This record gives sequence, C-alpha cells and structure tokens, in this order.
Amino acid sequence: MLVAGNWKMNTSIYEGVELAHAIRHATDETTGADIAVLPPFTHLWAVFDVLKGSRVMLGAQDVFWEDWGAFTGEISPAMLAGWCDLVLVGHSERRHILGESDEAVGRKFARASRHGLRVIVAVGETEEERDARHTLTVVDRQLEAAFAPFEVIPDGGAFVIAYEPVWAIGTGRTATPQQANEVCAHIKDRLAQRQGVLGVRVLYGGSVTPENSVALFAEPHIDGALVGGASLRVDQFSAIVTAAAAHAGDVL
Repeated sequence: MLVAGNWKMNTSIYEGVELAHAIRHATDETTGADIAVLPPFTHLWAVFDVLKGSRVMLGAQDVFWEDWGAFTGEISPAMLAGWCDLVLVGHSERRHILGESDEAVGRKFARASRHGLRVIVAVGETEEERDARHTLTVVDRQLEAAFAPFEVIPDGGAFVIAYEPVWAIGTGRTATPQQANEVCAHIKDRLAQRQGVLGVRVLYGGSVTPENSVALFAEPHIDGALVGGASLRVDQFSAIVTAAAAHAGDVL
C-alpha cells in the first residue's frame, strides 16, 4: 500500500518544514504501508533534509518533458533525479485548469522514468463524462496516451497509477468504494492486456479522509491513496496511513 500526500499550492517553506517533521514523527513507527509527501517545488530541498533517513519518500508535484533548455519556470527530471523518489504527472488540476494534454502527460511520464524517478500517473473522468457512462473510455484514452512515448514499457514497480475522478477532488464527494474499486480493477486489467504489465499499484484519489479510507482500503484493487487536503493535517494523514497499513495484506 502507498499513501502519497499532495500538498498542492499550500504552506510556506517554514510551515512545510514543520509539517514534514510532524509527519515523520507521526508515522515513524507505522509499518506495512509506503508513505510519500509531495510539497511545492520551493520546499523540496528543505523537506529532503527533514525526511533524510526516514521511511517517508519525497516527491514532486509535476515535472517537464525535457532535461534542459529555454523553458522558463519549468523543472526537469534531471534536476529532481537522485534526491526525489517520485514525481506526479497528469493531476486533474493540471489537465483541466492549466490545459495539459494527454500527450504532454505521456511525454512527462517517459522522460521522468528515463531518469529513474518513480512516476505517479493520474487519470480520471469529469462529472459529465461519468454521467454519460464514459468513465472507462476516458481512463483508457488517458492510459494509452501515457504509454505512447515508450519504446519499452517500464515494469510494474517503476510507476503507480492514481485514479482520481475529477468530480471528487476537493469537493467533499468521494466515489463509493465499489465505484473506485471497479475502475482500479479495470486499470490493472487494461495494463495487463494492452501493455503486458503486472503488479502495478493503483491508488484512489478524491477527497480521501480518515473516515472513508477504511472502506476504500478494504476493496481488493485499491492499493493506497493520493491524498489532497487531508495531507496538510498530520493527524488526518497519519490516520490514513494507519488505515492503509491495516489492509496491506489484502492487496491482490
């Protein structure tokens, strides 16, 4: 099981360092689940120092698809490799607020993987797409684009898929455990059939809380969570980690 906390555009550097200290302390004795935090770029080096030698992995919230060059404001995987453990690409806020295309997500995924970063690839449908019963079609399209740049598909331990329905992110609405499990199972089947990849962890993301995490993690195809708002509260985040650890043995 993996619980990754996406801090988004929140906390000052000082607040971020304090939060990282608190998360390290609160989860230090928890075993059975992997833990990661994804602070803003400005915090990464300071949080790296806080987490050094701990069980908590460090990740970046995004990455660019080139290593170097005239790309003002961007951060490349070459800049993150060696001290960040993972990176998130394709979050719905980048797709739907910043206009990031499926193709761009695939290019980022491929370039970050080339540098040995474990990539969390986020996929998910809007409310309109779900109401039109297009959820699986949308997820399949996003997965196809994510893997299109690869000549050799990475093995299942090199990346993670996060299913995050757009209508559940930051809204307080959560997919039912059964809805989330159905899509996570479909993603695993799709990767096995189309890409020949087994053993991929598929997370659920979308208003995950300590209260709903227990039921979500009880589902057999949900291998953890991409946590937003609750990752900014150490008590809530550590409770979600504890819930994941309790179900670690249930993962298929």
